[in-house]
Amino acid sequence: MQGRPKLDRDARREAILDVAEDVFVSEGFAAASMSEIAARLGGSKGTLYNYFKSKEELFEAYVLRRCILNMDGIYALPGGGEGVAETLTRIGRAYLRRVLSDENLRHFRLIIAEAERYPEIGKAFYEAGPGRGSERLADEIRAWVKAGLLEVDDPQMAAFHFTGLCQNRYMKARLCNYVPELSDAEIEAEVAAAVKTFLRAYGPRG
Repeated sequence: MQGRPKLDRDARREAILDVAEDVFVSEGFAAASMSEIAARLGGSKGTLYNYFKSKEELFEAYVLRRCILNMDGIYALPGGGEGVAETLTRIGRAYLRRVLSDENLRHFRLIIAEAERYPEIGKAFYEAGPGRGSERLADEIRAWVKAGLLEVDDPQMAAFHFTGLCQNRYMKARLCNYVPELSDAEIEAEVAAAVKTFLRAYGPRG
């Protein structure tokens, strides 16, 4: 009989992160242990330490992977022929569906809870998540400015303005679990208002 196929190093690392994510979300960072993660994975704690030197390093890797997943989902490459409004609408929809989802908010609450005790984790999350996302949108805005489609002095600030317009009304309500996940109609309404306001502020004068 053939034995179980061995995972290559990258696949094994991803498997560890899959299990670690489940443990961190269900139990919280403080209660989670490397022993439990190793047990769920079906290996030894020593094997786990071959990939991650500490629980903090493993947690940071989990945080960074979540950020990459969100970035790829929100800022996917556009289809051909999109204008400014169409691109902003596509990004805004994806942003709200991901950022304000039940799943994402569970991760976000966990990360924020640990950021006070481990500022380096909060820093890593911000740089890989909101910071990098604003840079990607700012690059789009710079291209629109160069093409004469927008008038923007600070593309980075304008990028934050747009995401702020999208999430402002519901972010705190969702974080407090005051309202459920947004419906498609609610997302459409928020994004349409955000795009309209953004273009009024930054559209070409005259």
